[in-house]
Amino acid sequence: MSLVLGIETSCDETGVALVRDGRLLIDAVASSVDEHARFGGVVPEVASRAHLEAMVPTIERACAGAGVRLADLDAIAVTSGPGLVGALTVGVAAAKALALGLGVPLFGVNHLAAHVAVDTLDHGPLPEPTMALLVSGGHSSLLLVEDVTSTVTPLGRTIDDAAGEAFDKIARLLGLPFPGGPHIDRAAAEAVAERGEGVRSAIAFPRGLTSGRDLERHRYDVSFSGLKTSVARWVERREDAGERVDVPAVAASFQEAVVDVLTRKAVLACREQGVDTLLIGGGVAANSRLRALALERCADSGIRLRVPRPALCTDNGAMVAALGSLLVAAGRAPSELGLGVDSAMPVTAVRS
Repeated sequence: MSLVLGIETSCDETGVALVRDGRLLIDAVASSVDEHARFGGVVPEVASRAHLEAMVPTIERACAGAGVRLADLDAIAVTSGPGLVGALTVGVAAAKALALGLGVPLFGVNHLAAHVAVDTLDHGPLPEPTMALLVSGGHSSLLLVEDVTSTVTPLGRTIDDAAGEAFDKIARLLGLPFPGGPHIDRAAAEAVAERGEGVRSAIAFPRGLTSGRDLERHRYDVSFSGLKTSVARWVERREDAGERVDVPAVAASFQEAVVDVLTRKAVLACREQGVDTLLIGGGVAANSRLRALALERCADSGIRLRVPRPALCTDNGAMVAALGSLLVAAGRAPSELGLGVDSAMPVTAVRS
């Protein structure tokens, strides 16, 4: 039996969790999102300081909640990339100090691979291979996962804005709070409830890289910059004409354009790569319309869909502890104590 502590500090969430042999004992999170909201986005320096202040109390809270002592730990896992350099450094420094002081192995893990691994806490071992669609504020990636502890192959990525970034920018344009994803999702759901499904197509926003030569050149890639520009111009035209901007209709139509592209590309990749399981992870995986449309399209194509519960989609310590637990179970070698951080760590590097 192995007890693994996971530490996640890649962005604005200080996550600490404990996993024992693939079972989540506790997931403690200290968020600094409110501190960033007035800036309309994450400020790296603010995030780093928040991690420093939250690290020890969050570790103590996790251990107390699980009823374990630090001396009970068998291994420590920490996000070493990708992410914000300062934020990552806080987490890695804390993990190294604990590993050295306790005399236990240290695993520096990839943030993206951890978003895949966390689903094992809800739905058990991953089929090999699995197609993973990771969508968050910083990443939109399609990954062929043959073994989450060693072999992850990138198939597609965003060539500009990530999906979550696009949600934040459009929310700001519409006067909705940060972070934008939940507020756009809520506005869209309310619009559908009041006006019916047709509101999702009320405004014909573009679907980038989904047809013709663009699809040939960027088979599994996504792009949201054109969509973002289209929404901005639509809003500007209404405002210049002195018309009221129908925020719920814009939110519903914009969201539909994003999730249409994401699910279309993911199902295409599954079909063409001969993979019958699709996993969706990352913060945007909590979006209700993305989940619903993915389920519908996967069912039509005979593909099994796996999505972690919403609390495990956003950045958290559970995903890091989950991957650490899998690495221990697979007998993978731990990281060196000289472990550094890599803000641009490729997903092919599952661990440092």
